[in-house]
Amino acid sequence: MARVLHNLILFLIRLALNIRVLGYWSLIYGYCALCTAVALLKLWWNLVLRPTATFQWVVRETPPACLNDTSLGTHCYVRIKESGLRFHYVAAGERGKPLMLFLHGFPEFWFSWRYQLREFKSEFRVVAIDMRGYGESDLPLSAESYCFDSLVTDVKDIVEYLGYNRCCLVGHDWGGTIAWLFAIHYPEMVTKLIVLNCPHPSVFTDYALRHPSQLLKSSHYFFFQLPRFPELMLSINDFKALKALFTSRSTGIGRKGRWLTAEDLEAYLYALSQPGALTGALNYYRNVFSSLPLSHNHVRSPVLLLWGERDAFLEQEMAETCRLYIRNHFRLNIISGASHWLQQDQPDIVNTLIWTFLKEGEGRKSYRN
Repeated sequence: MARVLHNLILFLIRLALNIRVLGYWSLIYGYCALCTAVALLKLWWNLVLRPTATFQWVVRETPPACLNDTSLGTHCYVRIKESGLRFHYVAAGERGKPLMLFLHGFPEFWFSWRYQLREFKSEFRVVAIDMRGYGESDLPLSAESYCFDSLVTDVKDIVEYLGYNRCCLVGHDWGGTIAWLFAIHYPEMVTKLIVLNCPHPSVFTDYALRHPSQLLKSSHYFFFQLPRFPELMLSINDFKALKALFTSRSTGIGRKGRWLTAEDLEAYLYALSQPGALTGALNYYRNVFSSLPLSHNHVRSPVLLLWGERDAFLEQEMAETCRLYIRNHFRLNIISGASHWLQQDQPDIVNTLIWTFLKEGEGRKSYRN
């Protein structure tokens, strides 16, 4: 009788788990279908309003002058032996100084850290990379090449190639996600972790599943699962959606800070209009659901989390919850009026808060190899 009861309990546990998994993937595919329907309506409306211009866009052939601004640093390349991929990065500051490594988000590239490259090169060897699939770095074609393990290994390989065994790691948006994961898996390589507008991955997963409002704000995660169609929607009307992402009142840079200049915007369009560029950027999303939940969660490095109060994509309540996964000093700063792109529209405040955090505890000497 006891054996039968034991087997029944195991069966019920497995059944509950299977139902939960089925519900999880049903939610994902159902939301994908809904987002596709909305996108098709938008496409139809664009065709009605602009029948000749809808399917026209221009590949930018020449980089704007701001991308060659020598005050930002030197353009360099590294080919990683293990993966075979070549990465582009911009570096400034003296070699041998503590390494500060910057990881950008979607749909950005190294240029999003221009204000921080200038600011921190006096005390650090600052390096802003084009992550795989972005900018001048190599662009693997398959979505499987953008799994969490590969993205985290990229960071480890680059740090070691630069001649360091640890760094101060700074990440924003998707770069923030990879920074969290890198600190979880390689705690000995992160002296301090600085994350901008990106919750701990486990916080995001749990919160989004319990809060429909966040699920709605994250609808792009579901839409981007589709092949090719998201690339089309981001390209039509000469990349109108991308322009709006960076400049509109609801989501753009500079609602209460520095505005994105016309030249800055052209820098993004130059990088994202290149053949295959949008696919590389979108492939980060096309692996995310199979990579969660995480098997390891805890961060053992000191953490600074900076959060734009007016982030259009992420709800502020997630920021404080990140504390649950940090086994070290945790500082959270909410920046009033700042958007999702806070290191660009509030660079002075962001830089000051980073300096304050860096000077806490052991001081700057702790960053040296």
